[in-house]
Amino acid sequence: MVQRPPAGSIPDTPGSYQFKDADGRVLYVGKAKSLRSRLNNYFGSPATMHPRTAQMVASAETVEWIQVRNDVEAIMLEYSLIKQHRPRFNVRLVDDKSYPFLAVTLDDDWPRAMVMRGRTRKGVRRFGPYAHAYAIRETLDLLLRTFPIRTCSDNKLRHHERLGKPCLLFHIEKCAGPCVGEIDQDDYDALVEELLAFLDGDTDEVVGRLEHEMHQAAEALEFEKAARLRDRLTSVRRAIEKQQMVAERSEDLDVIGIHDDELEAAVQVFYVRRGRVVGRKGFVLDKVIELERGELVARILEELYYDEPPMGMPKQVLVPELPDDPATYEQWLSEHRGSKVPLRVPVRGDKRRLLETVTQNAAETFTRHRLKRASDHNSRARALNELQESLGLPDAPLRIECYDMSHIQGSDYVGSMVVFEDGLEKKRDYRRFKIRDVPGNAAFAAMEEVLTRRFTQLLEERALPLEERSGKFSYPPQLLLVDGGKGQLGVASGVLESLGLASEIPVASLAKQFEEVFVPGQADPVRLPRQSEALFLLQRLRDESHRFAITYHRQLRNKRMTKSVLDDIAGLGPKRKKRLVKEMGGVRAVQAADLEDLKALTWLPDDVAIAIYETAHKEAARK
Repeated sequence: MVQRPPAGSIPDTPGSYQFKDADGRVLYVGKAKSLRSRLNNYFGSPATMHPRTAQMVASAETVEWIQVRNDVEAIMLEYSLIKQHRPRFNVRLVDDKSYPFLAVTLDDDWPRAMVMRGRTRKGVRRFGPYAHAYAIRETLDLLLRTFPIRTCSDNKLRHHERLGKPCLLFHIEKCAGPCVGEIDQDDYDALVEELLAFLDGDTDEVVGRLEHEMHQAAEALEFEKAARLRDRLTSVRRAIEKQQMVAERSEDLDVIGIHDDELEAAVQVFYVRRGRVVGRKGFVLDKVIELERGELVARILEELYYDEPPMGMPKQVLVPELPDDPATYEQWLSEHRGSKVPLRVPVRGDKRRLLETVTQNAAETFTRHRLKRASDHNSRARALNELQESLGLPDAPLRIECYDMSHIQGSDYVGSMVVFEDGLEKKRDYRRFKIRDVPGNAAFAAMEEVLTRRFTQLLEERALPLEERSGKFSYPPQLLLVDGGKGQLGVASGVLESLGLASEIPVASLAKQFEEVFVPGQADPVRLPRQSEALFLLQRLRDESHRFAITYHRQLRNKRMTKSVLDDIAGLGPKRKKRLVKEMGGVRAVQAADLEDLKALTWLPDDVAIAIYETAHKEAARK
């Protein structure tokens, strides 16, 4: 248990503090206006603390702190440390669903509309997020009739450029045909700008323009043109209807709804721009330790706005309750936006009704999550308990590491280490190994090298002072699983024995053929029931380690192939080579390409195209 620091050693200044365990792992990160006052709260009687807070203090061995100049810096430091260490006692995002966005790739010569997930990248405008990808595709289908920009991949665009023939989307008037020169660059850029303005909420101008052009065509007796404009106008209006009007046209705000209990909180966010709901996002937070409502709101604000928010910073944020120290959070948000961003708790009127709607959505999300999690948590608990009993383990294996090898005829030999904690993937702890000292197809030797490197690193980390440990290999597994039979099991047991870890780390192997589990000291396999949760967990581990190893092997193989074929060609530098491989659809496609196809790439000089063609065909002839 952590001991109270000496009297007077804790500064009376703003800052962030970290509780750490005996291995130097960060258990909890907090912030405070006064470090001294806040930390003193943790060293009272455990009987007066919330049980989970008392458990955290009992698990900790040390406490450290970092001073900052003001409360805003404390917020930023706290969140960055939480992101870096992911402490087990901090609020955790337990439902990290990746929401889809409607994206427009402005950095392309011919910008493309597409569905995108994950973080944004430079040169891409995103709109949303949407609850479902089909909602984006439905909206995009309506908009393409009025703003027919391309949706095809770069490879398909180049393919049709070489063919000189447009695809079906051009013929059904959902693409302007930039691949075949049916629209010039200026007109296409104007089309993209109109689409962006429409998605930003400037819908009146688009509707007015289409109505004017439709009436002009009708007056000129151009009835087919008028009919097409009428259809486009109908599509635009249907797209507008999908963006619910909830506030005044001048309103730009985010509305946060929360439904929680003492363990978890479901959060829903509606993004309102120019009075319309243009996107929504939802997630679930695991509270882990006791949080007052104001503290919870503060954590949610940090989660939403620390990184660049998907719809940019709003002019106002509506919350069900103000965070602790709201002035500090308003200052932080205002610095992000560059103008004042107030936090408000609406008490009446349209904004109150809007907050109630968002909160109702959060309550529905919470109910669905609980039903799903109850099932998932129970199955994981059964799997871990079954493993403990079947394999004779001292404890349920909360951390399991699984290893696999991958190669082709002894080349590009690699190993993988995947980690499951509490029955779930922990991808930030995955590791890849490039085999160094094993010639040819020597599977046992490769396994021995990988395990020796991993557990030697564990021992080296343990020998360091806590503050110098990297954390990459600091934590031993409670079960070491290898893909294979008795041979692989013998290798793993031998490595642990040689390093003095055999009594600390249990080991098992999973054979592919009959899904048999082998453990040291038993000639016969442990046969888990086919439908058991324990066997299903081991299969997931084995399959994930195999996937991870194969992926790394293919990366190395492709890199080697790229190097052997395309390197050392005069005029083909790294940027050109990357662009060539991307546009042609891979290294093999470059090797198979005709000279005419290479010369058709307008950005590639003819002499370089000839050199690539000759090099590729020499390589093919040699093989």
